[in-house]
Amino acid sequence: MKRTTIIFALTLLFSSVQVCLADNPQMGTWKLNEAKSKLGAGTPKNHTVIYEAAGDNTKIIVEGIDSAGKTVRHEWTGKFDGKFYPVTGDPTSDTRSYKQLGARTLSFTAKQGKKVTLTGRVVVSTNGKIRTVTTTATDAKGKKVNSTAVYDKQ
Repeated sequence: MKRTTIIFALTLLFSSVQVCLADNPQMGTWKLNEAKSKLGAGTPKNHTVIYEAAGDNTKIIVEGIDSAGKTVRHEWTGKFDGKFYPVTGDPTSDTRSYKQLGARTLSFTAKQGKKVTLTGRVVVSTNGKIRTVTTTATDAKGKKVNSTAVYDKQ
């Protein structure tokens, strides 16, 4: 009886997490709309961004092309709680933090070591079909570069 209750409780917990993440408008696959985007000089072109559930965390996969034309893919798994979690595959950062600001808005910060290399905001439109990412990055020369990337939900 006790075992059945525990199994039922765990099943309910994991189902609840999946439902909550499914209601998150960030979730899904997003494709860059280059015509609507204004990317700063030397910034990477992230052509596909995928948000997916990973247990009670969110996994973000970014695929694109860096400023030298080289294909890049990096991944982050964590919570939108403002804490820093590791990033793999990104030459400009080794940790990233996301914070939920509202139902459709996230802020984020990326660091390489203790140095902030990127800050930004992600906003999903009210119809859930457009995602706008505004960023401020610091390039290799220490210059601030601003970008606005617009993505369409797939």
